Amino acid sequence: MAQKRHSEEFRREAVKLALTSGLPREAIEDDLRIGKSTLGKWITQYRQDQKGVSESAVSAVGANRARSGHAGRALRHAGEKPRLLQ
Repeated sequence: MAQKRHSEEFRREAVKLALTSGLPREAIEDDLRIGKSTLGKWITQYRQDQKGVSESAVSAVGANRARSGHAGRALRHAGEKPRLLQ
């Protein structure tokens, strides 16, 4: 059987349906005419992508806090208030 290529939008909608509808995956797979392991792979990829987004967001916030903390200490040493406190 030839391999079908589904659009990113189709994949996102299928994952959204699987995670929010409460329907069994088998019913969704049958309805969308996708292979039994395909939806599971898409869900796994979605979760990995979300985890990566969360981790990078946490890292960015931490880096921003670290930079602002260093700037705040440097300004306090110079006798000025950090902009956030003005």
